[in-house]
Amino acid sequence: MPLIPEEPQIHESAQGPRATPASGRSAPTPRPVPGPRPAAPPRPGRPGPVRPMPPAQRAPRDTPVAKPEPSASAAPAAASTPQIQLIPASVEGALDAAEEAVDLLLDSGRAPGEVLVITTGEPHPWAAHELSFGDAAYWAQHDAGDDVFYTDASLVARAASRPVVVVAVNGGSDTVAATALPLAHGRAGALLIVCGDPQKINSVLGAGV
Repeated sequence: MPLIPEEPQIHESAQGPRATPASGRSAPTPRPVPGPRPAAPPRPGRPGPVRPMPPAQRAPRDTPVAKPEPSASAAPAAASTPQIQLIPASVEGALDAAEEAVDLLLDSGRAPGEVLVITTGEPHPWAAHELSFGDAAYWAQHDAGDDVFYTDASLVARAASRPVVVVAVNGGSDTVAATALPLAHGRAGALLIVCGDPQKINSVLGAGV
C-alpha cells in the first residue's frame, strides 16, 4: 500500500524535472531566434547603395568624353559662307541706304569695329577726310579696328575681313561693281549687305559670288 502513494509523488516529481529540462530546452530556442537573422539583411542592403556610387562616378567620366566638340567645330565650317542682304536703292541714294544699314547694325548690338563699308563711286566723306591726313594714318585706323571703316572699291583688296561688310553701289562702272562685290563677299565673315540697283547687283552676284 505505501507504494501507491509514492507513485503519484514520483509522477509529480517527474513533472518537476520535466519542466526544468523544458526550460533548459528553451535556451536553445532563443539561439535560432530570427532576431539575429534580420540583422543580416541590412548588410546586403548596405553594399547595395555602395554599388550605385561607382556608376555615378563613371557617368561624369563619360560626360567629358562627349563628342559635341567635333560637331561644334563642324558648325563654323558650315557658317563660313556669309548671308547676303540686298537693299534696293538708286545710285544717288545708295550711300544713304548704307548709312542707315550701319546705324541699324550698331543699334542691334554690333560693335563699330565689326563693320566695313565699301563705296563703288564717290568715296564716303569720312574716308575722303581721313585720307587727306595721309595714307599711313588712314590705314592705321583700319588696323586699330575699333570703329566703322570706310573705304573705296579700289582699295578693298587691302582691307581685312570683318564680320559685316556693307557695299554702297553709288556709281562707278559695271566693271568696278563686278570686281568689288566678290571681294566684299570674301571679306564678310557673317553678313554682306549690298545697297543699290537690284538688277545690277543680282547680275554681278550671280556671276561672281
